[in-house]
Amino acid sequence: MFIADRWKEYELLDASEGERLERWGKYILIRPDPQVIWRADKTSSGWKRADGIYRRSREGGGSWVKRDLPETWVISYKNLSFQLRPMGFKHTGLFPEQAANWDWFSELIRAAGRPVSVLNLFAYTGGATLAAAAAGATVCHVDASRGMVRQAKENAALSSLAAAPVRYIVDDCIKFVEREIRRGSRYDAIIMDPPSYGRGPGGEVWKLEGCIDRLVGLCAGLISDKPLFFLINSYTTGLSPLTMKYILDLRLTAGLGGRSVAGELALPVSATGGLLPCGASVRWTAE
Repeated sequence: MFIADRWKEYELLDASEGERLERWGKYILIRPDPQVIWRADKTSSGWKRADGIYRRSREGGGSWVKRDLPETWVISYKNLSFQLRPMGFKHTGLFPEQAANWDWFSELIRAAGRPVSVLNLFAYTGGATLAAAAAGATVCHVDASRGMVRQAKENAALSSLAAAPVRYIVDDCIKFVEREIRRGSRYDAIIMDPPSYGRGPGGEVWKLEGCIDRLVGLCAGLISDKPLFFLINSYTTGLSPLTMKYILDLRLTAGLGGRSVAGELALPVSATGGLLPCGASVRWTAE
């Protein structure tokens, strides 16, 4: 299990009856979470004084009910800063559980003692990109959403990394990888955080179950002769971490050796001391 327990400006206060109660800086949010199938006592005062609540609609989707919540605000993790923005489908622009992975690969990059090139696919608002850049890597950041790439650049500026060696690309990830193979590009490390379902800028359809095996196989062709790590994240409900590990071992470990470890991502719940599962990761290293 990979636990993100080093946050100071984010805290999972409580979780009960399909919702999580969170502190993002000085603001309290309530958001739905399908993993929370239990009922807790809700002793935290935050349940009654939340600044923003995401309510699902019976017709699908949902919307934010805001009390005292700005359009945007900033929180930090160590030396990284992120602009938060309550968006559709309960998102804020940041997945705090990923901090466990940021810490892991940042240590690998620093310890490498050499230049490290990283490809970050489905890079969203740049959490992993900025962590890798802050650790000293050169990063290629790829996402199909122009808006998310714009926000990643804003986060880079907030983190004093506007001048860092990061190349921002708006593109369909599979098409970009195919072109990189033809160009003979190579990377020492690859990160991917694929959605369950999505569309590229040209209308390309992505369905994880039908596309992930092929994409990992393609990415194996981009690994340099001095590989450092490969990280796959998954938020697809019901998909075991071992499924992603099997794919990575089949497409990468079988040819390059090394070692892969699969586990759940988790956040500690302050009210109970328990852990909330928040997705899965598979980590491969060349050791």
